[in-house]
Amino acid sequence: MKFVNFRRENQIHFGVKVEAGIIDVTEEAKKYSMQMPASIEQYINSGEIGSFALNELMEREVQIIPEGQVVYAPCVINPEKIICVGLNYVSHQDECDITIPQEPILFSKFNNALAAHNEKIVLPKSAVKFDYEAELVIVIGKKAINVSATDAINYVFGYTVGNDFSARDLQFRTGQWLLGKTCDKFAPIGPYLVSADEINPDNLEISCTVNGEIRQKANTGDMIFDCATIISYLSKYMTLQPGDIIFSGTPGGVILGYPEEKQKWLRSGDIVAVSIEKIGTLVNILK
Repeated sequence: MKFVNFRRENQIHFGVKVEAGIIDVTEEAKKYSMQMPASIEQYINSGEIGSFALNELMEREVQIIPEGQVVYAPCVINPEKIICVGLNYVSHQDECDITIPQEPILFSKFNNALAAHNEKIVLPKSAVKFDYEAELVIVIGKKAINVSATDAINYVFGYTVGNDFSARDLQFRTGQWLLGKTCDKFAPIGPYLVSADEINPDNLEISCTVNGEIRQKANTGDMIFDCATIISYLSKYMTLQPGDIIFSGTPGGVILGYPEEKQKWLRSGDIVAVSIEKIGTLVNILK
């Protein structure tokens, strides 16, 4: 199933994507006086009770909103943690001329960085070297503490598309990457959050285009540390909570990896689109 958050009358509504458009779960549940989670986070935490209620609603006559009329919100609104994995594809490691890491390289973003599909990203005036990073994003479905790699995938609620947007001049100003990674709207995700039962995270085509030109094209099978390994590793050091999101790394093709004389950084007016097979395409316009 494909889940969405979207804005309606100054509020965020919980929805489901179907072929014809979007079902407003929040409003349709009210129509039938049904108890229903009001957000994706609540749905994730509701477990089988929420799933049963949603399946019951989907069997009734419901109104479908054309997708072109929907204003998307980030498909997860308030994660406790936004964790990112760096240098997790061999192609990206090669272009950065860094040896393959023995353990996942981790950094973080904050909730101010979240943005939605079709949302404009205002470029901060304090930087000039703006870059894209197409990424598969993992959304945790239940509390994970010291889980094995064999069992780790069972803790995933679903997957979405992400762009680990970066200001490289800020990122490398010091030894810490945080400043260049968590500016406002630097973690767009969406448009859909696809349930884990529909996705094999180890074999998905992933790509990024800028103004229609392909910049990145790879497969998640090229990851150095696969999703299960990442989840297991993290859970040994911190408790992963339902709704936490993990950016799993980007393949080669980022602007940073070009020879310096060929680096043409993103600028206002550029349209960046990240696509992942079986999930969807995340589009953002730079301003």
